[in-house]
Amino acid sequence: MSKSLKDVLLTEEKRPGIIGECEVLIDEEVQSKTGLTGIAVKASFAVVKAVKPGIIRESVNALLDEFVEKMEPFYLAQQSGTQPIEAYFSQRAGEVADALLGVTDKRAERSTNSTIKKAYSSLRPKGKQHVEAAIPRLSRLVAKHAG
Repeated sequence: MSKSLKDVLLTEEKRPGIIGECEVLIDEEVQSKTGLTGIAVKASFAVVKAVKPGIIRESVNALLDEFVEKMEPFYLAQQSGTQPIEAYFSQRAGEVADALLGVTDKRAERSTNSTIKKAYSSLRPKGKQHVEAAIPRLSRLVAKHAG
């Protein structure tokens, strides 16, 4: 039987590296945005980072366990088949995005920082689209460590 995604990604040895790679992934995704939406995403991202330096690393660390928990069913289903992780996750990008956004939506609801809440609520309407776009990078990260 395959190890769980939690057992693969959340070990004490791997966690700091995974968090760092997630920071890079987020930065790359933000920088890849173009047009008016890209300007809004980049501006909101800059505001959030300016309000609280280190927030991306802190947030990834705080959310990582829940994100891995939400990705677990997809990972286990992929493990029982023959498709590579990237192909499996990409074919289910909408479902994976919904699962991950459920985590951030709950967290944003509980936030007491009005600037962060405002930035999140301004980006959330296109959030699924942005998370879906990140699924190939995310699945490569998972495959690298779990493959």
